[in-house]
Amino acid sequence: MTLLQSSNNLAGTSELNLGQLSGSQRVERVLEQLPPAATAEQPASMETLVKAVQQVNDVVRPYGVEFDIQQKSAKIVTRIIDRETGTVIRQFPSEEVLRIAERLDELAGLLLDQKV
Repeated sequence: MTLLQSSNNLAGTSELNLGQLSGSQRVERVLEQLPPAATAEQPASMETLVKAVQQVNDVVRPYGVEFDIQQKSAKIVTRIIDRETGTVIRQFPSEEVLRIAERLDELAGLLLDQKV
């Protein structure tokens, strides 16, 4: 399960009225609504990130593009989707790469002894 799927009730859908705008105008409108970029001193909260990704998805989903946040790793995944069938044409990074990265993180924890 992804964070976007598990937080549909938390962040809700975008309140923006985007129906009558062109694609680039929609993107600009959503970008205006996003919170300021996080800094090293003040990283963005997961709730803020999820809401921002949902707003971007509201704009780009009609074009067959979808962004998602993986729950375990908090990595952003991009999917190209066939708008007629809803099937995933392409995903970046692929499911295989995500599984490899997850496994490497697990192994790194076993191999490295962190000292602070």
